[in-house]
Amino acid sequence: MPRIRALSPEDSPENREIWERFANYYGGRPPNSMLTMAHVPGLAAAFSELTNVCIRRPGTVPADLKWLIAHMASRGAGCRYCSAHTLHNGSKNGVSQEKLDAIWSYESSSQFSDAERAALSLALAAGQNMVTDEDFEALRAHFDDRQLAEIVGVIALFGFLNRWNDTVGTTLEPGALEFADEQDLTSRGWTIGPHAAAAE
Repeated sequence: MPRIRALSPEDSPENREIWERFANYYGGRPPNSMLTMAHVPGLAAAFSELTNVCIRRPGTVPADLKWLIAHMASRGAGCRYCSAHTLHNGSKNGVSQEKLDAIWSYESSSQFSDAERAALSLALAAGQNMVTDEDFEALRAHFDDRQLAEIVGVIALFGFLNRWNDTVGTTLEPGALEFADEQDLTSRGWTIGPHAAAAE
């Protein structure tokens, strides 16, 4: 049971354009995380713009890697809601099935390059607030400062979302839940709760 009620899109018509954009992306309805943000005037709009800057607009880091970084940061933080969504969104943004299958063994899987491993290791450490200078040194062999800033931007974006959804107990939408079932994420340690309540 979520701790803050998700508004319906009709309850905050000032966000109509945001709802339409996110509904198109999420298959008909904005995500519950944003519908709970709508209680605070301006928060959904601010978050939407930050999302555009950090992960949706093209940058110098490929979109598929950004979604995997988002997943590892969320996994490090323990956010089941975001862990399911980031893999689901990754699958729609160029992440191959082979990488989806191997993401939880990225350190040893041949599916990932050294650059990807370094980025995912940083994201996992950042999700746990355990980043070291060595993590950045590993990244610097592959990424310049702009790319590093993009990577940290994705991690920080999901740091906000992880805290929001874990605290609120956001209800996981049917599309993301179906994806988790299709990918058999439970066999790899993912569970529905307590941080991603199932829809009633």
